[in-house]
Amino acid sequence: MDPGIPVPPVLYGGHERLVYLFAEEYKKLGHEVTLLAGPGSHCSGAVVTFGVNDLGRSRITRYREILFVWKYLHKHASGFDLIHNFGRLAYLLPVLNHPVKKIMSYGRRVSPFGIKVVNALPNKNLVFTACSDYCVSTGNVAGKWVTVYNSIDFSAYDFADVTDEDAPLVFLSRIDIIKGPHIAIKVALESGNKLIIAGNEPSTPDNIAYYNEFVRPFIDQEKIVYNGPVNDTQKNELLGKCRAMLFPLSGDEAFGLVMIEAMACGTPVIAFNHAAAPEVVDEGVSGFIVNNEQEMLEAVAKIRLIDRSRCRQIARQRFDVKVIANAYLNLFNE
Repeated sequence: MDPGIPVPPVLYGGHERLVYLFAEEYKKLGHEVTLLAGPGSHCSGAVVTFGVNDLGRSRITRYREILFVWKYLHKHASGFDLIHNFGRLAYLLPVLNHPVKKIMSYGRRVSPFGIKVVNALPNKNLVFTACSDYCVSTGNVAGKWVTVYNSIDFSAYDFADVTDEDAPLVFLSRIDIIKGPHIAIKVALESGNKLIIAGNEPSTPDNIAYYNEFVRPFIDQEKIVYNGPVNDTQKNELLGKCRAMLFPLSGDEAFGLVMIEAMACGTPVIAFNHAAAPEVVDEGVSGFIVNNEQEMLEAVAKIRLIDRSRCRQIARQRFDVKVIANAYLNLFNE
């Protein structure tokens, strides 16, 4: 895993959380695990740390990180049966043609250029995976590709079978324009529902300007409440007490981990028909897929038709860490 954020993360860090879950699950299944990740990382297996925990670190630092991984894999590759890479594709260059089995996993839009270059080089036992059919479609220009969805540990989320009559809606994400918090606010106000917004404030100039004009003026801490970023415990409590999650995304979200986190608590998701959302939400079972703001408003009115127990059950069958870890191991066994 790339340095920048420790594994597991304290707050933000979806990929880092996934890597930790898979490392723990592989260990539970009796496999020996070695985790390469940034400082402060830990798991039940062996841990090798490198690099710097800083998402804004310099290009020189990033090159040094690549060199560290190259040296490590050159020395130790023969001691592994499988190398599962959630970091840079460049990490695998020293072992591309090594007989060790390799899985390169993507959780965001893929650069086709890198895929073409790597597949033009001598290579063996290399499989590419991405976390949705949508994400696979962005990189499937060469090599073997398989969709393996993202996952969470459902046992870590408390199921809430019943919510209060006045239970709020929730928006959980970065407060960026492509995430659509202004749409969630409009839907909440027009439907007469309280909305709780949780997530990091924006950090880029365009999104800061957007936040100041289209989001902040509506936050009154009564009808529209801003909670700030939440840790895993706070997230669990928040999602369980809400009647539905609004996911009005307009950007290239490869999966949307928060959707299955909501489902794990029994909270259905109302998502725009965009990117990977139609693959994640089971229509009428774990939520609704809508095409615009008006349809989202109509879906809020019928959210009580969703059986929260069934919502969690179906999502668990598809996305629990035990299911997804075995999907990766099945690729290895092939």
